[in-house]
Amino acid sequence: MNITEKITVPLIESRYLSAENADRYRSIMRLFYLYYEKMRYWLYQEEIFEELKAEPYFADYTMEQCRQDLNALVGWRNLSTLQDTRNVKSIEAFKNKNFRYQMTEYSVEIERMVVRLENLFVEGASLEPALLDRLRIQIGKLEETAALESDQVHVWWNDLNHDFMRLNQNYQDYMRELNSVRAEELMRTQEFLVFKDRLIDYLRSFVQSLQMNVGKIEQHLKKADPQIVAKLLDKVTQFELSVPRMDVEVKEEQIRERMEGRFQSIRSWFVGGAGEESEAAKVFDTTNEIIRKITRYAARISEAGNRGANRREEYQKLASLFAKCRDIREAHCLSAMVFGIEKPVHLKGDFKRETDSINSGVYEEEPLRVTIAPRVRNYKEKAKRSVIADRSKEKQEARDAVLQRERKNRDLLQEYIKDGRLIFAELPVLEPYVRDVFLLWLSKALENKSRTAKTEDGRYYTVEEREPGKRCVLQCTDGTFSMPVFTIIFEE
Repeated sequence: MNITEKITVPLIESRYLSAENADRYRSIMRLFYLYYEKMRYWLYQEEIFEELKAEPYFADYTMEQCRQDLNALVGWRNLSTLQDTRNVKSIEAFKNKNFRYQMTEYSVEIERMVVRLENLFVEGASLEPALLDRLRIQIGKLEETAALESDQVHVWWNDLNHDFMRLNQNYQDYMRELNSVRAEELMRTQEFLVFKDRLIDYLRSFVQSLQMNVGKIEQHLKKADPQIVAKLLDKVTQFELSVPRMDVEVKEEQIRERMEGRFQSIRSWFVGGAGEESEAAKVFDTTNEIIRKITRYAARISEAGNRGANRREEYQKLASLFAKCRDIREAHCLSAMVFGIEKPVHLKGDFKRETDSINSGVYEEEPLRVTIAPRVRNYKEKAKRSVIADRSKEKQEARDAVLQRERKNRDLLQEYIKDGRLIFAELPVLEPYVRDVFLLWLSKALENKSRTAKTEDGRYYTVEEREPGKRCVLQCTDGTFSMPVFTIIFEE
């Protein structure tokens, strides 16, 4: 994405759509737009005021308000002004500044967009297979068109781009409607069955048009000579440069870059590129998926309706059969025939029976009650309340045991410290636990620049190496350990 100044600058031309007096501003701009379509571009303040005053909504509208609204629209660059000096006969009349007003280009496009948005749900989107036929014919005439004059090439280019944009935008809008929440809800209703066949035929006709035209368009684009394409784009660019424009600076590089980008978009839509699938193939797959989804929803609706009707008849028949049974035994036999043979259900588990007889029936034994939890996400079993047990005695015993063990270990370590010093070269054979504690003390002190640290019981100590480079061997019960000659000196 190329972030330019046009993107970062605020678009103040659209401010009139949501300003405080938007009803007045929008009415004035719509009036200008209606006259613009009639090819009347300049209006006077008096004409605008008379048009608005004729509407009941603007019964209390004043000329002063009209002048203020026009000044605001001029400040937002929605209108441009030109002082009318044709009928001025005095200096006083010239000072009154009788202006004529005209819509700017941005305002025309904004009003067109607003009108299109107002009619969005009325017009709606649609699929037009005829656009694919026209695109196939137009792209197939690349070589013929290159020999024409620049104005005829420009007409061909505009038709090609217009048809391509309509095809792409209409398809996207129509697919968005079919994938909306409202469409999903409609597909689940019984009324959708009436509409289903027409929708499927409509989509299939579009798919058939895709199959018939996309392959031919792809062949035309692949066979297209790059020199012919460049010649076409050159003629379109030269025609654009030949059109005189007011207050607009047109550069050949910008026009050529835009034309090449549009042609590349058309080519990638039908052919693809860089190992990626073409957009036409994606459109084909998406449309087929929509057809499959519609068919699934319709099948579910039909099955649900048929299932309900069949079950009602079955239940009525079964009820009448059970009502005709002479006793409970005959009803049991009928139940076994209806429910036990077609779909037998077996419950497996560690059930405790009162008898091991194989001749005992289910109606002769006590029923087994199984508690079933609801199948919901927020279900939780009620916690059983229990009294907090007093475990202070066990805690005190565990605490005393830990303190005693720590005291014993501390006394064991104190045996190796002579006159406040722990000399590693003079230590006897050590247990692994003692060796690990001494090495832990040593590593903690060596991590500090001052080579000082503190033991677990709060004693400060310093590590010294009086003979650098000399090493000693520390004897342990599980092996030997070679290390420098360090000495740990404890403070008082």
